[in-house]
Amino acid sequence: MTILECFGVTKQYSSVKALDGFSVSLESGRIVGLLGPNGSGKTTLIKLINGLLTPNAGTISICGQTPGPETKALVAYLPDNIYLNTWMSVQQIVDYFSDFYEDFRRELALEMLERLGISPKQKLKTLSKGNKEKVCLILTMSRNAKLYVLDEPIAGVDPAARDYVISTIINNYNPEATVLISTHLISDIEQILDEVIFIHAGKVVLQKTVDAIREENGKSVDELFREVFRW
Repeated sequence: MTILECFGVTKQYSSVKALDGFSVSLESGRIVGLLGPNGSGKTTLIKLINGLLTPNAGTISICGQTPGPETKALVAYLPDNIYLNTWMSVQQIVDYFSDFYEDFRRELALEMLERLGISPKQKLKTLSKGNKEKVCLILTMSRNAKLYVLDEPIAGVDPAARDYVISTIINNYNPEATVLISTHLISDIEQILDEVIFIHAGKVVLQKTVDAIREENGKSVDELFREVFRW
């Protein structure tokens, strides 16, 4: 089943094209890396998928629907900043997500918090930056969504905690869904990727499975990325 389809998507800011005829198709049951240098169009694409921007040309569909109010129920989005109200307790935030999203798996969220030693009674503002980010990830992965969009999910997490973050992603997403991960830390995340999209100047440079990259190029994803984007 096709979860995400972008066809000829162009997004222009003044004289700059952030996306320029961008086209990809992502199937269900895949973990996909969205990889590219700064300014390549990754953030713009993520905002378009989440209905935060609209394209100047082209189409985007999520399970056959154009991004908008209806697709909010299909997409679980983890932005690259902490967006929760820090005056709230973790329990209040879990309650809020449980009320707001029909697909939110409350018991799973509480189980993951307990595993991390984060008390639901704690105010978010009392947590370390790393634990705040883990709470945001747990909330996102506790949804039974069709498309998970994770923007730099391990960028602010210390190396010792990255294995936990990665295991949280692979063990808790809906297996019929697609996970799209934007990251610069390719070597840390490529072990869980099924395929990658290389993007540069708003265009798709490469879309290929990780296995094909290793077999055809004899390189890891990180090595190929460095070769393709060597300046």
